[in-house]
Amino acid sequence: MMFNPNKYAIERRYINKRHNVRPGARLTSGNPVFLVAHDTGNPGASADNHFTYFQNLEDRSASAQVFVDDKKILEIIPTGTGAEPAEKAWHVLYNVTTDNELYGDDANDIALGVELCFGGQIDTLEAYKRFVWYLAYCCDKWSINPRTHIPSHKQLDPARKRDVDQALATIGKTLKDLVEDVETELKGASGDSAVPDFTALPAFVVQELVNNYVSPAWFASQKAGDQEGETHFHNLANNLRAGAALNEKNQPLTAAVKLFKSNAQEIIFRWLQPAWFKAKQANDKEQMQHFNNLANYLRAAAGLPKQ
Repeated sequence: MMFNPNKYAIERRYINKRHNVRPGARLTSGNPVFLVAHDTGNPGASADNHFTYFQNLEDRSASAQVFVDDKKILEIIPTGTGAEPAEKAWHVLYNVTTDNELYGDDANDIALGVELCFGGQIDTLEAYKRFVWYLAYCCDKWSINPRTHIPSHKQLDPARKRDVDQALATIGKTLKDLVEDVETELKGASGDSAVPDFTALPAFVVQELVNNYVSPAWFASQKAGDQEGETHFHNLANNLRAGAALNEKNQPLTAAVKLFKSNAQEIIFRWLQPAWFKAKQANDKEQMQHFNNLANYLRAAAGLPKQ
């Protein structure tokens, strides 16, 4: 089965541009790099209620791009899923540095804030289903790794915030459950995917690819002042690590994560194929086989056929 991008409708109704809620500035990354899972902290308030609130908010700076309840998915600031490019919202404080440490920049500048409406007259389980699907939709659209790139607001600002955990607790869910449910949604399955459709990357393959190709590309982007390139290669390295069941600090995850096809294809076409042709010109059959093996490890990790 495949991910269903048409399972739910996305309603786009944008609040007016005002610096304290919708500054109108684009995400500095262009497309979103990660997704911050929030809840509204306001039991019973719907997506429409939050549109009205932020449309009229005057006395402080706060907002998020998306609100999800049991009836709709409402984007109140452009996210890039529609015709308008993704814009900033004020959903994580700038003087909190966890987002910078994990993702290399501020959440307001490179991430979407996605809010779960819950409690009161809202059927939280129905809202959760839409919330999971929308996160999966964004992951599918922008090749975001849900295992590593859907932090909660609580993770980014633990001294002040309890979301999205407080809403999830009302339906017996945790952040770990949320991430796993997003992964299941991406597979288009109902949860019975006992046999994975990919093969985990060996750690030695990840180390070679990161050391020889991805890290040099990151440093070149940094030297050129290319923030978008830096972010891309940072995420590419982390996706490779996740493919070997490793986190950013090379510590073990509970399971390997399927590599995005676009990641595998980029590495093969950008680096491994040219290296293979160079080895062929030198008639170095051992190196030709080595680069072919690396490419096949990547294909297997992305669920693609070997060549």
